Amino acid sequence: MSAALWIVWIFALLTAAIHVMVFVWEALLIQRPAIHRKIFGLHAEDVPAVRLWAFGVGFYNLFLACGLIIGVVSWWNGQETVGRTLVTYLCWILFLAGIVLLIADRIGLYRERGKGIMGGISQATPPLVALVAMLFI
Repeated sequence: MSAALWIVWIFALLTAAIHVMVFVWEALLIQRPAIHRKIFGLHAEDVPAVRLWAFGVGFYNLFLACGLIIGVVSWWNGQETVGRTLVTYLCWILFLAGIVLLIADRIGLYRERGKGIMGGISQATPPLVALVAMLFI
């Protein structure tokens, strides 16, 4: 196996791990001040208004992560077409979603401009690394 293939798998799984962590924050822990205030920049009085949204989006993130894990495991076990298709498709989705977060930050849709940039970078960078590595396998 090539080094590029290992990079694809590692960064796809890193992307999945990030999305599992975000699932826990959004779906399970959003009411904790360390999460809603420090991670998402929400005031306590705003949490009830976003709780349903956060719960649904949290599970969305979990399902995307599961797809990446299934893709890597399938690819690893010799089902290259299935695995590669899942990993490629989901990495593109998650990379583009990170770009959307960066755009939302720049136009001030969330918090003060610049305060949400790390979320966009954290979302976009690992799948982008996986996609670039795919060019070398």
